[in-house]
Amino acid sequence: MELDSGNTAWVLASGALVLFMTPGLAFFYGGMVRSKNVLGMLMQNFFSMGLVSVLWALVAFSLAFGDGGKFIGNFDFAGLAKIGTETFVLPGYIDATASGGPNLALTIPPLAFCLFQLMFAIITPALITGAIADRVKFRGWVVFLGAWLILVYAPVAHWVFSPLGWLFQEGALDFAGGTVVHINAGIAALAAVLVAGKRKGWPNEAMPPHSLPLTLLGTGILWFGWFGFNAGSALGANNLAAQAFLNTNNAAAAAMIGWLIVEKIKTGHATTLGGASGAVAGLVAITPCAGFVGGMAPIVIGFSAGVICFLAIQLKFKLGYDDSLDVVGVHLVGGIVGSLMVGLFADVAVNSLGADGLFFGGGGTLLGKQAMAVGATLVWSFVISFVLAKVIDATIGFRVSQEDEAVGLDLTQHAEHAYSFGDLGSMGRSG
Repeated sequence: MELDSGNTAWVLASGALVLFMTPGLAFFYGGMVRSKNVLGMLMQNFFSMGLVSVLWALVAFSLAFGDGGKFIGNFDFAGLAKIGTETFVLPGYIDATASGGPNLALTIPPLAFCLFQLMFAIITPALITGAIADRVKFRGWVVFLGAWLILVYAPVAHWVFSPLGWLFQEGALDFAGGTVVHINAGIAALAAVLVAGKRKGWPNEAMPPHSLPLTLLGTGILWFGWFGFNAGSALGANNLAAQAFLNTNNAAAAAMIGWLIVEKIKTGHATTLGGASGAVAGLVAITPCAGFVGGMAPIVIGFSAGVICFLAIQLKFKLGYDDSLDVVGVHLVGGIVGSLMVGLFADVAVNSLGADGLFFGGGGTLLGKQAMAVGATLVWSFVISFVLAKVIDATIGFRVSQEDEAVGLDLTQHAEHAYSFGDLGSMGRSG
């Protein structure tokens, strides 16, 4: 295999950017919960970096990218066996020096690919925590996290990201995780919410964010890290990476504007929380599209996602499911919007490994494939996630008691307080 040091450096840096997104997500969510639950939220997110990293090395990477067939990998790479040499070629890819050119050729070490994909595996289940905020046992979450990685994330990643996967071979396109990450986590979040039930007092009791500055800080970290998420998925320091980078920024910007316009029209105010949520909605929607579209398409995609996701978060009040921090409205709906818009705006002039969408002369073929990928991810993730949460609830328990919920997760689950200002006097001195 002919390795490229520049490509390798870019992917390694991108992996670090994607890992940074998980504490960014923790701040984004942590600012939106009440102060008695902020450490609980931070811990649920941070712990994903620990458990998922170990499980990824043990078995999940092998299940996602091993040669087990169209639907799941095998255990050939369990314990990271076989992939530590530069001459190793991952199943489904080709040697960059082989005839046939760069198509499906990796010019980075397999270990770099493994660690880059690990960062996706870490943040994806962490997204779910926002929907079930304020009411889930830490131990219940730990079991759900580990089992979900193996039973849900690894199979879907194999379907879509591995060249051996059935959706990949059907021609469905997902540049950086519209299905694998956002739809997958979004519909799992809905399943978990239905099992956990509503927060005590919702929707009649006001539950405002305790620190919007913390949420905006998290949004900035997410926006920054998302450049690694999307542009890093080019797996090289090249024009495609630059295109994905620019698309990511422009979609987030347009989505923020779209969200704030409709929020102003509907409520009379353009809020800081709306600006943060709109930007994230655009980042979600551009994720599957980032390396397949160009020109003004990302601005159209982002603006559309901002408007649609704002309207989607109102559904929880009409349908009665308590999605605490709007994971369903932003990640599920935004992921669906972006995945389907690949079928409209994809352009082979941007990426020769893609296909032309409806607006670029490709007809409805790609759109149909995108819809198939969306549907398959929705069904698999929802069913397995719902059953998994039900089993946990029936055994060790998924939700804290009403008494513990009233006290808060920080104290009941972790015996800590996020803020210890009670003993300070008016001048900031104790005593």
